[in-house]
Amino acid sequence: MKHSIKKIFKNLSLFLFGVSLFAGISFLITIDNANSHIKINNLNNQKNIVFTLLNLSKNSMEIVLIELNGKSKQLNIEIEKLRTLYSYNFIEKYLFSNSKEYLSELDELASLSVSFSKEASLYYEKESQNGSETKEELEKKASLLTAKIDSIVLKAFTYNQAKFDIHKNIALLAFILILAGFIWYKKRLETIYKDLEFLFHINYENHTIFSEEVGAISLRIQKKPVVISDQTMIDPVTEINNLKGLSNSYTQKRGMKDENFTSLSILEIDNFSITNKAYSQELTQAILKKIAYVISLHEQVADVIARTDYNQFTIILSRAKKEESFTEIDNIRKSISELKMSSPELGEIKITLSGGHIIKPNNLSLEEAILQAKKVLRHAQENGKNRISQVKDLAQSEL
Repeated sequence: MKHSIKKIFKNLSLFLFGVSLFAGISFLITIDNANSHIKINNLNNQKNIVFTLLNLSKNSMEIVLIELNGKSKQLNIEIEKLRTLYSYNFIEKYLFSNSKEYLSELDELASLSVSFSKEASLYYEKESQNGSETKEELEKKASLLTAKIDSIVLKAFTYNQAKFDIHKNIALLAFILILAGFIWYKKRLETIYKDLEFLFHINYENHTIFSEEVGAISLRIQKKPVVISDQTMIDPVTEINNLKGLSNSYTQKRGMKDENFTSLSILEIDNFSITNKAYSQELTQAILKKIAYVISLHEQVADVIARTDYNQFTIILSRAKKEESFTEIDNIRKSISELKMSSPELGEIKITLSGGHIIKPNNLSLEEAILQAKKVLRHAQENGKNRISQVKDLAQSEL
């Protein structure tokens, strides 16, 4: 069985698309991991700010208050950075669906941050007024805030572990698929290349063709015009095979498409017998040449066409399906019935054909097949002419 290069490359395109999809997912996870590191650094920075606010130097209370306001605003800015960063956190948003939970935690973190900043402001303002405010309430607020930060960090590590597992599994699956695809398509592309080398006859005398397209090209290459020196095999009027040439050509081409069905058809021009010469010799030859030309338009490399009697043509077709060969013969009949020919004496001439069509078994000789086709041909002529009969039509009429 031959393989289609078109189908192979179509599947290769799908494979490369799949690999690109895996790469895209891996890239998104990488971005997500990078954002996770930024988030952890952000949260750690918030903890550092809290510790800084707990231990501001009291040498100059004016500087303390300025630093207090600056650090408090920075806490709020860091939390807003986390909100912005989360909009690019695709894995957690769409895979873990934790948007509601995470944004709720950020709201709580912001609330604790505001509460802590107010408490710090109150504490240091009283300190600046030589008050006796204790640090206990401020440390309590700081403890709540840092505990919340630690809670978010812990969940971040949990999500990072889950994302790492996903990333690991995707990378492993991608590696297996890419390796399998590489081995599979490397083998196929090398075989296709050997097919192409075969077309150039580079060290492949006994090559088995792998691809359908190269097989078709090979057959077309073989279909070169061959000048037959033995003119006894050529019909002098139509310049196609005669009966002897039919037998010779069939013998040469018989093995070209072993897997196909071989059909044999005999077409006879209606009302055109040698004993009923209704047309001049010149017009008769013109009609025969025209019919031979139309038949040759349907000829493929493994086919054989011949004029085997005065008004008869024999056609041997090789097709993948039985129905294809019958359709081809009937198309030939229709094409010839549409020919426009005329003469000054007779005016427009209507040309029709009747035919007998059979599928030739491998164990049936060419001579026996011709006899069977002629029997089927007579059935077509006896039932109205201008038609192609098959063996089944003959069998039905004999019931």
